[in-house]
Formats: sequence, structure tokens, C-alpha cells
Amino acid sequence: MSYLMLDLLSLDVSEAESEMLRHPQVGGLILFSRNFSSRDQLIRLVQQIRQIRPELLIAVDHEGGRVQRFRDGFTVIPAMGDILPAAKGDIALAKRWACELGFLMAIELLACDIDLSFAPVLDLNGVSQVIGKRSFSPEPAEVITLAESFIAGMAAAGMGAVGKHFPGHGSVVADSHYEKPIDERDAEAIFAKDILPFKELIAKEKLLGVMPAHVVYPKVDPNSAGFSEYWLKQVLRKELGFNGVIFSDDLGMQGAGFAGDYRARASAALAAGCDMILVCNDNAGVMSLLDGFTWPASAPQYPASLLKPNAAQTAAALDNTARWENAKQLAEQICLAQQAKV
Repeated sequence: MSYLMLDLLSLDVSEAESEMLRHPQVGGLILFSRNFSSRDQLIRLVQQIRQIRPELLIAVDHEGGRVQRFRDGFTVIPAMGDILPAAKGDIALAKRWACELGFLMAIELLACDIDLSFAPVLDLNGVSQVIGKRSFSPEPAEVITLAESFIAGMAAAGMGAVGKHFPGHGSVVADSHYEKPIDERDAEAIFAKDILPFKELIAKEKLLGVMPAHVVYPKVDPNSAGFSEYWLKQVLRKELGFNGVIFSDDLGMQGAGFAGDYRARASAALAAGCDMILVCNDNAGVMSLLDGFTWPASAPQYPASLLKPNAAQTAAALDNTARWENAKQLAEQICLAQQAKV
């Protein structure tokens, strides 16, 4: 079954949360900074979760830059938008760096038995306040090149990649956490630019997952991308040929509020084509879906278990301490270079 990814309130699993995690529709858990005080505590928390449901997909937003949930005991990963400037525009050098940073990000999470980081961001760095430097560049070709290298590093550690936020969140100012972003451009503009990183990386079979944006593109479809059959079933599945997992963005975000209460949001996201929906920061919202909500009768065609790590790759990567140490030094070098500019 397994259509829902939820979160936890604190540093361990409460008795009530333990019962929630046992619900058959729960297939994933996303961690936040409130679930972290130290690396040792995080490992204990993950062990606690595994004792309840060993098969759960445990995920986190750990992109680097300002979106890195775990700090103490983890290497500070630079923002993806700082890589190419730190390489002084040398794209070949930036590609090598992106690969090593992807490896570093992934292996430090996998070493704690965390399966997945929702990364990389494939939006174009442009006017969006919430994207900022989370993506690699304002130019589609540079995003494709650097993201592909970052994904190669993740894969070397055994972790799959989830590209976000389809078909592109970078060209609208509003932050979908707090507002309902509306991108007034026509389809031609979006398909000529923003969607290209998704299109190319899907064609190269680099993405195991995709997360759509809580953005409305009214000249294309009246629904935001995560609630749109046009964007998910027609464009993503049929036209781009994507055969991986579609995760909703957090249904608790303001950008999802137009769809109604949590049951209405969940119904709309699943009907549009999402395989797994995320509900974060709202325990009551989660409970409304675990008690009395009518879930699809069959399991998702593309289950989230497709994002489970490659065990052999991870085992080999954990033994490669030299690569890990060199990547840590690289991350520190890029962060120091950025600090010197500020």
C-alpha cells in the first residue's frame, strides 16, 4: 500500500507516533532539524524507527547550503549555486566538484542508515526567493551538466536522486511554503527553459524520483503542478517517459491550501498521479488521513521502495575513507571561498 510519508515531532518516537508508523498506508518518514541534536542521537533515532518498521523509506532534505537539516557531526555542504563560481566558471572543474559533493552528502546520510535526500534541486536560479542558490545555475545547460555529476556522486554512494521541483519553481517570486505562487508564463517559455533539466536527466535515466512544485501555471493548466494530471500524467509520464516515483511536495504548505483540507489535498494529489504524498508539521493532518480516509485499493505502480539504497554501492563507499575525507576538504574549501566573498 504505502502512499504516505510523515514526520516526527521530536528527538525520539513517541508511543502515538509508533502506532502511526505501523499503519499500512505509511511507507516513508521525513526527518527535520527538530529530530536532530547530534549524530549519535540521530543514529539511535533511526534504529528506533527500524525496529518499528524496517522497510520504511527514511528521507531528509539535505541539499546543502541553507537546506541542510543535520549540522553537528556532518560536513557543511555548500549551496549548489556556489560550486561554479568557486570554480571560477571552469565547468569541467565544477563537474568534478559536484560529483564529490554528491558523494559526500549521500555517504554521510547513508552511514546513519538514512535512505534518501530529496536532491538535487533542478530549478533554475532566478527570481525565486525560496530557491535562491539551492540550484546550480540560471542556465539550463549548466544545471543539467552539474546536476548529472552530483547525481553520479550520489549513485557512487548508493543513493538514488529525486529531482525537484517539476516543471520548475525558479521563475516565480512567491515562496510556496507561505503563498500560492503563480507563474504567468506560457507553455512555450516553460518548455524552452525550466523543464529542460528534468527532460534531459529523465531521458538519461538519472532520476528515480521527481517532486512537483506547488506552483500554478495558469496559461498551461489551472491546477498547481502537484495536483495536475496534465503535468504529472501527460507531460511527466507520457511525454518525458518518467518511470520513477512521484512524490508530492509537503501538502501542509500554503501553496497546497487551495485544494481544500488534507483529505481533499491527498485525494487531488493521488488522482493527479503522485505515488507518495508528504504531510509534514501537522500531526492532526496526518491523523485525518490515517483514520477514515479512503486510500487507493491497490499499491502504487511506482512504490517508494524503488528509492532504497544500493547496498553493494553503499558498502563499498563506506570503505572508501580517502574519497570521503577528500570530499570533506573540498566542501570546506568551497564554503570558505564563499565566506571570503561575503
